[in-house]
Amino acid sequence: MASNQITPTCQVIHGNETFHGKQGLDYFAGISAESAGATGLCMHMVTIPPGARANAHLHEEHETAIYVLSGEATMWFGEGLTERVDVGPGDFLFIPAGVPHLPANLSESVPCVGVLARTDPNEQESVVLRPDLDNAVPGFGTRVREE
Repeated sequence: MASNQITPTCQVIHGNETFHGKQGLDYFAGISAESAGATGLCMHMVTIPPGARANAHLHEEHETAIYVLSGEATMWFGEGLTERVDVGPGDFLFIPAGVPHLPANLSESVPCVGVLARTDPNEQESVVLRPDLDNAVPGFGTRVREE
């Protein structure tokens, strides 16, 4: 193993580090290849601020599971983002690999907080932005900032 890689072992990752993802949202960094030497998954916490949304994207080869801790979110998904689901506290959301999606927080005052796990230990490697879908959802035509 190269000297710059982490040797996998049981460890605590304190949730005080953040990063800005290609999706346009900020994450509290948790378990990943970078933080813990994970080889098969990542797990982070995301907050979608009131009125915010992610950039339309997909994860090519990786599944995603999200558990909503607080607040509510809407997610448009599928080719053309023509399908929609709403989630709230206590809901689990599964996103299959390769499915385009765009999550948003429609609340004007309450953030949506969730814990997500993905089968991509490097988190951002499989993110494929879909700018062609960014205007597919009425009222959410403006992309959020990128890194």
